[in-house]
Amino acid sequence: MKWTYNWLKDYLKTDASAEQIAETLTRTGLEVEELIEPISPIAAKIVECKPLAGSDHLHILKVDDGTGTLRQVVCGAPNARVGLISALATPGCIIEGHEIKSGKLRGVLSDGMMCSGRELGINDDHSGIVELSENTKIGSPVLNTEIVFDAGITPNRPDYLAVRGIARDLSACGLGEYIAPKDEILSPISGARKVNIKTDKCPVYQFCEIHGITVNPSTQSVKSRLAAIGINPKNAPVDTTNYICYDIGQPMHCFDADEVKGDITVRMANDGEEFTDLFGNQHALKNTDMVIADDTGILALAGVIGGSRGMTTEKTKNIILESAYFNPVSVRKTSKRLGISTDSSYRYERGIDPTVTGVALSNASKMIIDSCGGKIVCTGIGGSIPSENRKIEYSPDLFLRKTGTEMPAEKQREILEKLGFKVSGSSEKWTIIPTPARVDIEIAENIVSELIRIYGYDKIIKSAVHKPTDSAIHHDYYIAKKRELSARGLNEAKSFGFGNSKIEEMLSDKPVIKIANPIVNDMDTARNCLLGGMLGFVAENEKHGYPDLNLFELGTVFDGDKPDEQHTQICIVRTGDTAPKHWQRRNRPTDIYDVKADLLALMHGQRFTVSTENPPHWAHPFRYGAIMQGKKKIAEFGELHPSIAHKLKIKTNVNIAIVEDVENLPADRKSKEPVISEFQPITRDFAFIVDEDFPAEKLVGTATSTDTHITSAIVFDSFNMGNGKKSIAFTITIIPTENMSDEDLQKLQTAVIANVEKKCNAKIRDK
Repeated sequence: MKWTYNWLKDYLKTDASAEQIAETLTRTGLEVEELIEPISPIAAKIVECKPLAGSDHLHILKVDDGTGTLRQVVCGAPNARVGLISALATPGCIIEGHEIKSGKLRGVLSDGMMCSGRELGINDDHSGIVELSENTKIGSPVLNTEIVFDAGITPNRPDYLAVRGIARDLSACGLGEYIAPKDEILSPISGARKVNIKTDKCPVYQFCEIHGITVNPSTQSVKSRLAAIGINPKNAPVDTTNYICYDIGQPMHCFDADEVKGDITVRMANDGEEFTDLFGNQHALKNTDMVIADDTGILALAGVIGGSRGMTTEKTKNIILESAYFNPVSVRKTSKRLGISTDSSYRYERGIDPTVTGVALSNASKMIIDSCGGKIVCTGIGGSIPSENRKIEYSPDLFLRKTGTEMPAEKQREILEKLGFKVSGSSEKWTIIPTPARVDIEIAENIVSELIRIYGYDKIIKSAVHKPTDSAIHHDYYIAKKRELSARGLNEAKSFGFGNSKIEEMLSDKPVIKIANPIVNDMDTARNCLLGGMLGFVAENEKHGYPDLNLFELGTVFDGDKPDEQHTQICIVRTGDTAPKHWQRRNRPTDIYDVKADLLALMHGQRFTVSTENPPHWAHPFRYGAIMQGKKKIAEFGELHPSIAHKLKIKTNVNIAIVEDVENLPADRKSKEPVISEFQPITRDFAFIVDEDFPAEKLVGTATSTDTHITSAIVFDSFNMGNGKKSIAFTITIIPTENMSDEDLQKLQTAVIANVEKKCNAKIRDK
C-alpha cells in the first residue's frame, strides 16, 4: 500500500513529520517498509544539439544541469534546440510510473530524458519537450514532489488499504486529529436501466449513469498523487476509480454506457463461458466465477478485472460507474484460479467495508463531472447495504486480566471511539460495535489487542504484574510433556495450524473444518489432527534420503469453527530403524511397541487397559492398540495402514502414537508412581485358556485392574491348544501395604480369576 504525505493530511490534522508517522504506524501494526522522496526532474539548458546519424528525428543533446559537467541525452522532440531551458529527468526519476535509467539508444549513451508536459503531469501536451522560462534557475526542481509511504499490509487489516483508515489509526495514536469527510449519497434517479442480482455472493450493487462527458485528463492533484504511488494517470474516469480505490478502499469500475445493452446482471458464470479481459486475454470461466453481464454477455469478472467490451476510451461519451460489495472468498478463488491479481481483487479478497459503496459512488461521480462535465441521468441499486450486526460484550477490567497492566476505562473508551467504534453500556459492562471497515474485530480479545497496540506494547514491559494464570499453568504443563518426550530421544516437530482436507478425510472420520479463504490450496482446513502434518514430514524426509525419524509434536487441533472448539494433542512418529548400522550391535526396525513405550512413559504408572477394537482409518487393522481407563480412551498407537502409506508415497514403516487430549495425562511425574512398601513383594502365577485371537495385553490388563495392590503382570508362556483356543500364563506382582494372611491372598487370587473369566471370556487352566 502506497500513499503520499499530503494525501494523508486530507484526513489528518497533524504537525508530525513523515518519519514520526512511519515510526508510529510500524509500532502499532502497519510496517512502513520505505519512505520514498521522489527525485524531481530539474531545469536544464540545451547547449548543443546535433542530429543522430541514421535517424530522421533523434538528436544528441549536451545539457547544462547545474552540476558543472554537461550531460548527454538522446531526444526525439521536434522543438529541441540550443538555448532552450526544459525539464531533465535524471536517472532515478519516476516518469509515468517508470524509473529513468542510463542506457544506449541506437548505440549512443543517453544519461536521462527530456520531458514533455504530459510526462511531467502538468498538462496534456506531448508534441514536444516542455519549454520553461528563461529566468528559470538551472538545476532547480521542476515539480513539487511528495513523500511517499510504502507499507506492507497484513491480511487481517484491510482498513489499512484506504488512506482514511490509516489516518483514523494515527488519530487514535495521538498523532493528530481525524478530519471526518463530509460524505454524501446520490439521490435516486430512476431510468431505463436497473440491476438484477442472481447470486448471494453480491449483497449490494450500485451504479450511476452519466451522459454527455468529454474524456479529459484528471486534475493535477489526482494525477500527481497517482503518479507518486506508481499508477500511470490516463484520463479522469479511469483515474477516478483508481483514486477512490486508494482513498476510500472501495474498488470501482467504469463502463462505456453505449456498449452496455439492457440491464446489468450480477450472476455466476456458466461452465466454459468465454470472457475477454481489457488486456485482450481470453479466459474460460467456471460456474464458481462471479460476473457482471448485460443482455449480450459478460462485461467484467466481478471484483477482479473489466472486459474488453464496455471499456472506456477517449471516444466515450456516456459512462456507467459501478460500486459494489463482492464475497471475498468468491473473488479470491477466481483471482487465484486465473492468475489475475489487481488492486481491486487484492482489496475484495481481504474484505472491504461493505457500507461505503454509496459514498464511493457519490464521490467518484462528482470528481468525473468536475473534470469531464456531463449529467447523472440514472442511478440504481440491487440488494441492500449490509447492516452492522456485530455487538461485542466487553468489560474494561478484561484488559488488566489479559495484559497484566492497567489502563483507565476512560482511556480505553477514548481510544475505541477514535478508532470509530461505538461504545455503550455501564462502567463495568460495555457493548461495542466496531466500525464496518474493521472486519477483523469479532470477540472481546480483539478489543484488548486493539487497545494495547495503540496504548503501546512497551508499557506492558514497564508496568505488567506477572501472576500465574491458567494459560501459564498450561504452558508449564506442556513444557513438562515436551521434556519427557525429548528425554526419550524424540525430536520436536512444528507444523502450521492448517491441514489438507483430502488427507484428513483419509485419516479419520472427524469433522473437517474448512477455511473460507485458505492461504494455499493444499492447506484448506483448520487441522483436526496433527498426524497429517507429521506424515508430510515423513514423506518429505524419506524422499530426501532420511527414512529414520523419531518425532513428536504437541499442538492445537480444531473440533469446530468456534473459539472454544479446540484442544491440544500429542502425535508421536517413529520410522525406519532404531539406530544407524554399527558393527558392535544388531539393528532392528522400529515397531509399535516403541511408540507404546512412549505413551506408557507419559502415563507415570497409572493403571490402564489396552483395547484393539475399532482401529481408526490411519491404523493397520492388526497392529493397533488403544490405552484405556475404563471406557475412556487416553491414547492410541499403531502402524500406518499400508494403503495410506502407498497414497502418501511412504515406503518405510511408520509407527504412530496419538494422545487425543493432553489434559487427560497426569500432570505430576511422581504423583502416580508406586510408594515403596516395607513389605516384600509377593508373586502368583496364573494360566488361562482364551480364544486364539484374544490379545494377551487385555488379559493381563484385566488381571492388574482387579486390586490396587497388584502392580504388574508379565506374560511368561503362551501356546496354541488347537480348536481355536490358546493358553496364556502370566505372573502378577503384589505389593502389600500391611500384613497379608494366606486367607487374604486366597481372596485376591479368587478375585483375579473371577474378574478375568468374566471380562475376557476366559477359563482358568487347571494343569
